[in-house]
Amino acid sequence: MNEQLSNKLKHFFHVVSNIRPIVWIGLYVAVVPVFALVYWLLPDGQFRIPDGGTTDFGSWIYYSIVTITTLGFGDYTPMHGWSQTVTAIEVMCGLIFLGLFLNAVGSMKSEIDVESEIEKQRRLREEADKSKLLKNIPRLLHQLNLFLSYCYAVTTPVSKRIEGKDLSYNPRFKFSDLADMFKPSGLPSDPTEVPAVERLIACASSTSLALDSLQNSVDLRQWPEILEDCFSFVANYQMFSSAETLSRRYRLTAGAQQTADIEKSEEKLSTLIASWQGDLHFGKEESQLRPVGELFSFIKENGEIATRLETLLTSIALDRQPQ
Repeated sequence: MNEQLSNKLKHFFHVVSNIRPIVWIGLYVAVVPVFALVYWLLPDGQFRIPDGGTTDFGSWIYYSIVTITTLGFGDYTPMHGWSQTVTAIEVMCGLIFLGLFLNAVGSMKSEIDVESEIEKQRRLREEADKSKLLKNIPRLLHQLNLFLSYCYAVTTPVSKRIEGKDLSYNPRFKFSDLADMFKPSGLPSDPTEVPAVERLIACASSTSLALDSLQNSVDLRQWPEILEDCFSFVANYQMFSSAETLSRRYRLTAGAQQTADIEKSEEKLSTLIASWQGDLHFGKEESQLRPVGELFSFIKENGEIATRLETLLTSIALDRQPQ
């Protein structure tokens, strides 16, 4: 029984404490005319009236204010039961409302202090996350730039790779531009003879791991665009089912004859890619083009994401540079 009463009292004071101070001060002021009306309606003789004093409603407003504020000037004095009772009730109401007002002010101050501390902690977390992101940006920019370089190599014929001075990835490439993807990339940073598509898939894997690691180590919610792009890139790579098919050449421990057969098959595929003019809906006869079609879509989507991420991360890095 005592525990139930205690819980009810706690709940009551919790509710009362959550009432805004303006409500209590409003009630404090509002009861003044109410009690003044009661004093005005009481029978004559209930109060001792000072010499020259009046008994109109304005006088009782004055008496009500003096009473509720506990000033007690003594010019108007309750003489009998009813006037004394009503006066005592008003004094108690004034004290209670004033106490509840002060309690509400204290509760509001505590609430403001808590919110201020929460906001402070939030800002500290954001600064810590931004510091972590800034430390990762150089590595991420290098990885994204490398990925876009291999996207350029795979989607650009060898003749244009050699002749072209601009090595920037072109997002408007056509399906037929993938014809030389089995040839070396020819990039200054890649002196190997490994096919460009092989290098692209390996780079896509390491880029996906870097972006996934970033999501796990940094809370990116304050950069929703970066968070969404990181998630999309990783998801696209995980759903890229043709990665193993296209990079099979260097995963096989093939003999000389097998290697020659693979190269011959790739040459035929490259010829078919170069001459293809239709859409990306391949029939049974063109089933060998399906992995290439998936690669085409993969580069289109992730090339756009990588370009956007590169711009966003560069903007964040430059924003922290000293002016």
